[in-house]
Amino acid sequence: MADTTPRATSNRSTTPGSSTFKDHIASQWADRARPTPEPREQSAFAAERRARISELHPGRTIVVPAGQAKVRSNDCDYPFRPHSTFAHLTGWGTDTVVGSVLVMTPNGSGHDATLYFRATAGRDSEEFYANPEIGEFWVGPRPSLDEVAADLGLATADLGAFAEIADGLDASVLLVRDADTELTRAIDTRLGTTVGGAEAATDSPATDDLLSRDLSELRLVKDAYEVNELRKAVEATKSGFDDVIADFDAVLAHPRGERIVEGTFNRRARADGNTVGYDTIAASGHHACILHWTRNDGAVQPGDLILIDAGVEVDSFYTADITRTLPVSGTFTDVQRMVYEAVLEAADAAFAIVQPGITFREVHATAMEVIARKTAEWGFLPGTAEESLQPDNQFHRRYMVHGTSHHLGLDVHDCAKARREMYIDGVVQPGMVFTIEPGLYFQQDDLTVPEEFRGIGVRIEDDILVTEDGAENLSVGIPRTPSEVEGWIARTGR
Repeated sequence: MADTTPRATSNRSTTPGSSTFKDHIASQWADRARPTPEPREQSAFAAERRARISELHPGRTIVVPAGQAKVRSNDCDYPFRPHSTFAHLTGWGTDTVVGSVLVMTPNGSGHDATLYFRATAGRDSEEFYANPEIGEFWVGPRPSLDEVAADLGLATADLGAFAEIADGLDASVLLVRDADTELTRAIDTRLGTTVGGAEAATDSPATDDLLSRDLSELRLVKDAYEVNELRKAVEATKSGFDDVIADFDAVLAHPRGERIVEGTFNRRARADGNTVGYDTIAASGHHACILHWTRNDGAVQPGDLILIDAGVEVDSFYTADITRTLPVSGTFTDVQRMVYEAVLEAADAAFAIVQPGITFREVHATAMEVIARKTAEWGFLPGTAEESLQPDNQFHRRYMVHGTSHHLGLDVHDCAKARREMYIDGVVQPGMVFTIEPGLYFQQDDLTVPEEFRGIGVRIEDDILVTEDGAENLSVGIPRTPSEVEGWIARTGR
């Protein structure tokens, strides 16, 4: 079975190993008060999510790992973030213990859920001071089994006991395969299952895909806790945009001003949340026409538009995803304003149709009707808007190749493994949260547009909650119209 011990201590360690030192470091510690926590708010919601998955997979053992830390360079790891499915089903957030595993065992009427994790070590253990991966001297104290059980409303057991559970698994097990590759490999080896190579001895990979699909679809409709966390993420993101505008002098003065934008926003994300939900895009000038410009190493020049696509991920891992395109000098030029107003019109048109009962793809189609009409009016298309909207033509998509919307939640592109008929072709329901983000991007060397348009990129992105009778723009408090944006910069900036 998988080795659940931490990585070996570095051979450069100079920690004393004598019995005299061990006795000394284990002694004379004050008692530490560790009150039993009250159940956290999300524990009841997580229990309901587990119950729904239990109903979909009766009689099957379900294994959901949190995952392991990933090495960044030598003995330095990336900051640990558990697999989103693990967070969703346990309610554990930034305090998740690395390597934990949720196991749902069938009990005849449903499932018993047990959370296996490496509990706190006593001060009489070498781990306490000598293990740089998990020792308290190195990474801080870990919670006890009882503390986590009370906190999350889950049965708990030490991770060492998971080996016995794993040894008893058979081909009926359902596993979130991409959460912990080493654990997946070990279970595959034990069951005679292979992936991507020889013929599998069991159907585990195929049925695991069904589990991942169901787990994604479980997140299509957000519960009340999730919606509230997304509101918090949007509010923190608004503060991050305020910070960036207030920093425009420093942004303009630095030869890599885009990096100043990125750093300023990321500081807010760490102060008010866990981190950013995805790599911040700070794209000034013609960089705004590069959809995923995250290098952010360019200057920000007076007169530029800067496209900032950024979101704060809060401690529960729910993230906002907001884009604003700002004139760094404080006002739009006539051409910039014309492009901006066209994108805003597309965004507003898409938002206006959102209500329960429409299909998700209608949001994109509505925005594209505006984009086709505006680019046709400007003479950029080789025909009319109606001709361009024909499936075989789509000339207007030269200026906006991406989609208009994606679901949002624990992942910035949430519910990614849901079936097409549940996502792109799915019916919009109350509680869904997704983006609306049309844009226009005129590359600096695009000869189909007049020179004054070249190098202008504009995107406006908002986070939308579907309500019982319509929709709410969760990010409407972040200025959107040209006059609001100009006023925002005047108030907040220099």
